[in-house]
Amino acid sequence: MSQIKRKEPPLYTLTAGAVAGAVEAIVTYPTEFVKTQLQLQDGGAGSARNGGVKFKGPIDVVRTTIRTQGITAIYRGLSALIIGTAAKAGVRFFAFDQFKDMLKDKDGKTTSARNVLAGLGAGMTEAVLVVTPTETIKTKLIHDGNSTSPKYRGLVHGVRTIIQAEGFGGVYRGVIPVMARQGANSAVRFGVYSSLSDFAKTRLNPGQQVPAVYTFGIGAIAGVITVYTTMPLDVVKTKMQGLQAKELYSGVFDCAWKVFRHEGLLSFWKGATPRLARLTFTNKVSTFMRKLVIYD
Repeated sequence: MSQIKRKEPPLYTLTAGAVAGAVEAIVTYPTEFVKTQLQLQDGGAGSARNGGVKFKGPIDVVRTTIRTQGITAIYRGLSALIIGTAAKAGVRFFAFDQFKDMLKDKDGKTTSARNVLAGLGAGMTEAVLVVTPTETIKTKLIHDGNSTSPKYRGLVHGVRTIIQAEGFGGVYRGVIPVMARQGANSAVRFGVYSSLSDFAKTRLNPGQQVPAVYTFGIGAIAGVITVYTTMPLDVVKTKMQGLQAKELYSGVFDCAWKVFRHEGLLSFWKGATPRLARLTFTNKVSTFMRKLVIYD
């Protein structure tokens, strides 16, 4: 007799995603810090606008930061990301499951195209509810730490200061590129993973489980494709959430044009290596923790 797959209550899914998100934020934060620092600095002809190029690459970010500010500096902004990532992961898993259920056909099945739509819906949902404010706060805290006299004394003080100076909209900077990035992230990741998984199953005998090595390879390919196809959106997002963004950029397209004009086309892939490293660990930690919370 075939085993019936147990469907978990939405609260379990939400809790599992939140716990997984908090753990992966703590484990992978240094890579997020490095990526953000590389994206915030200007290069090329436009470098004089905010003090010039400071870091030569990912390793230099870590080495220079620890040497000049201490090892705890690479965890600046962590509290904002823990809150945001926990909530984001919970919302993502919950929203994806809900969208996927809504898109099932009469036989209870979904196609690759419908999985892409479910992923897109999940990404847009998490962007509006969680990602934009927490990413803005995290980016400003990291950027502020580069100044000789930082004005934010921590998460709570930073949020209060930002809202006092810019209003509530100050924590919603870059909402359009964030929505585009999160939607594309989820659509590409879930879409590629589902498509490759379906293809792998056609190469196996009926009823045979997909081997772990296949699952690892599929996840790796999906991660690489996701990172490199959405990096331009991620760079624009970070630029628009920096401390001087309000003065430097009039909008999304103005930001993208100035990045291209001052720093060149390849600058849209700044921080790709640390982001790929983080995504690799994120997928493994989140999946493991989600299963641990639900089934143990």
